[in-house]
Amino acid sequence: MPNTPLAMLATTAEVLARPDADERLLADYERERLRRFLRPADRDDYLAAHLLVRYCAAALLGTDPAEVAFGQRCPGCGEATHGRPYLTDRPGTHLSLSHSGGVVAAAAGPVPVGVDVEHLGPRTSDPAALETVLSPAERALVRAHPDPTTAFLRLWVRKEALIKLGRTSLDALAELDLSHLPLDPPDPSARHRDGDLHYLELATPTALLAAAATLPVGLAAL
Repeated sequence: MPNTPLAMLATTAEVLARPDADERLLADYERERLRRFLRPADRDDYLAAHLLVRYCAAALLGTDPAEVAFGQRCPGCGEATHGRPYLTDRPGTHLSLSHSGGVVAAAAGPVPVGVDVEHLGPRTSDPAALETVLSPAERALVRAHPDPTTAFLRLWVRKEALIKLGRTSLDALAELDLSHLPLDPPDPSARHRDGDLHYLELATPTALLAAAATLPVGLAAL
């Protein structure tokens, strides 16, 4: 197994266009969840994200996606039908996944890894969200930025990645200050080091991705 984590970013359409994009790769509880979605777009995003995390794990391990033994467990309630993803037969391999409005992301690695993706659409920053998830220094940066919505989302995906990594929680986001990290990286694909954490960030015309781990995160093609 490679000694560095991998991340993948794709559109839902790109994932579902793969010849092996078959919902039969999913576990019974995942297929049951698919049947409960009311909106086809939400169903497709869920399916694409749960396929992509298998493709990412398979790329990391050098195996076939059909051989990936995927499971989930909620650290709060202990339920095995949602929550943090993992490989049932490889406890040393760590997973993360995300989906948002037609874009999906996944990460896999030999150390804990968190990934988040947000769709860039025609929306504005919610003033209430600024107060509840950003530190005072971050709020000042966002308000002064020429594109406050994108600036907010860049901070948001970083913090969501850290939640999935287990470094913070939703109710403590405003206490986590990431204002020292650049809001406008010079390249669409950027890397940052912050203490013991390595960030990989990717910006496309339709999405922002952030992945975080204690080792540098590589970007793998779908």
